[in-house]
Amino acid sequence: MTTTTFTSVSPLDGRVVGTHPVHGADEVAAAVARARAAAPVWRGLGFSGRKRVLHAWRRAIVADLDGLIDTVRAETGKPRGDARLEILLALDHLSWSAAHARRTLRRRRVASGVLMLNQTSSLGYVPYGVVGVIGPWNYPVFTPMGSLAYALAAGNAVVFKPSEYTPGVGAWLQRAFVRAGGPADAFSVVTGFGETGAALCRAGVGKIAFTGSTATGKAVMAACAETLTPVVIEAGGKDALLVDEDADLDAAAEAAVWGAYSNAGQTCIGIERVYAHTAIYDRFVAAVAERTAELRAGADEAARLGPLTMPRQADVVRSHVADALARGAVLRVGPVPADGSTLQPVLLTDVDERSSAVRDETFGPTLVVNRVASMDEAVEKANAVRYGLSGAVFSKRRGRDLALRLRGGMIAINAVIAFAAVPALPFGGVGDSGFGRIHGADGLREFAYPQALTRQRFRLLTLTTMRRSAATDRLVDRLIRLLYR
Repeated sequence: MTTTTFTSVSPLDGRVVGTHPVHGADEVAAAVARARAAAPVWRGLGFSGRKRVLHAWRRAIVADLDGLIDTVRAETGKPRGDARLEILLALDHLSWSAAHARRTLRRRRVASGVLMLNQTSSLGYVPYGVVGVIGPWNYPVFTPMGSLAYALAAGNAVVFKPSEYTPGVGAWLQRAFVRAGGPADAFSVVTGFGETGAALCRAGVGKIAFTGSTATGKAVMAACAETLTPVVIEAGGKDALLVDEDADLDAAAEAAVWGAYSNAGQTCIGIERVYAHTAIYDRFVAAVAERTAELRAGADEAARLGPLTMPRQADVVRSHVADALARGAVLRVGPVPADGSTLQPVLLTDVDERSSAVRDETFGPTLVVNRVASMDEAVEKANAVRYGLSGAVFSKRRGRDLALRLRGGMIAINAVIAFAAVPALPFGGVGDSGFGRIHGADGLREFAYPQALTRQRFRLLTLTTMRRSAATDRLVDRLIRLLYR
């Protein structure tokens, strides 16, 4: 029997949050066809018209802010304060993309150069038409908004496939868009599992923006390769924090704890590793351990950490901690319970660099803090993994120099994750963390292709003709020697 619906279940108490359709290939294709028909109308609104709708969407979200917070908490299990912060960041990006699309994407004149001085040249950015967005469950508002808002602002219609763990959040956002006056088919939602996402990749959209694991990102790329559909891949990370001997230790410890344990550690740009200079290592570890021990995970309103959204991720966390301990790591705060998905924060030190807790994405409330003799050693170890998403440095004198040596698309100095809250900055990584960018001007351009135009203003020396004379060739020879010797 074919399953036609599925339920989203709250990790807080196991209750059913909502029931949603499993959209098959035909239904996804139909949604894309409707979006393709709506795309010219949406593009025809122009930058100003789309800006008005997107700002109205922002106001519609704020008008029922508590409703969205409730939905996010129910489907992810995160504390209300974390849900509220996520929505704040998403709204800021929504506002920025609407306000800056015209300046970034409008057609503009460019210099034609000496050889083509009789030509007028211009560059503009053309929307793809329909963009497919495949979103994650860990930040179901903020993360997809980096694609949804920017793709819409650029003039595309969007078909959004939210995670099967957070379909209600995706549906909520779409309803708010329609309430704000947005055309329903300009932003539509399809729900289901991996097969629904694969169908979206094969449905003839102009581009796919994906956020999720590296393994799933590779599968998305493979599906898109069948039709040469371009992709933006924002995958996992194993981000490191470097703490120099002159760092503000209280600030660095606070940042490490936030970066590691916020959202129960389910943050692709979260801090999973720390390399602290030996001169301050013991004091830093003591400060981190004190703060970590203050935290408590649970389903109640007072808990600072919620349960893991995806229950099977708890097994990954347990295996990484077990591997680290088997290789000689010291458990400073813990341990991990043998079962269940509500995990208390874990702090490990003296962890073997070959362990999975150091090399693979854990995506849970764990933190590894290792000692280094120098910051050169810290940089080398931070860059030794296959991921290259983001990172952080705490240093009073060498912060910028160390940051520039880290392999990653985004680095924070004397803070963690700060770049995600700056809408003008691009967001993305290298290596197994993916490629392409969302956010900022680069994010807007990611959802439109550059189109170059030239227009001849007057006739000059014509070089592109089969009747070119020997005299013209001699003139070209003199120009080469005059201009480029």
